[in-house]
Amino acid sequence: MLLGLYMWIQTIKGEFRARFEDETGAVATEYVLLLALIALAITAGMVVLATAINQKFSDAGTCLGGVPASC
Repeated sequence: MLLGLYMWIQTIKGEFRARFEDETGAVATEYVLLLALIALAITAGMVVLATAINQKFSDAGTCLGGVPASC
């Protein structure tokens, strides 16, 4: 009985270890995570750039509107 229990525990332990050591699907997951990080970086860059461009156009419009104190 103890030998059977020992063998069962060893089998479960081996299957558990095999699941975490198998890296066949890790490549696709890594690419998806990398793509998501790149997309977030691009989105953040676009937001910062859009804010800066909007501010420059607002400043130019104010200067053209006849308010020389802020130019």
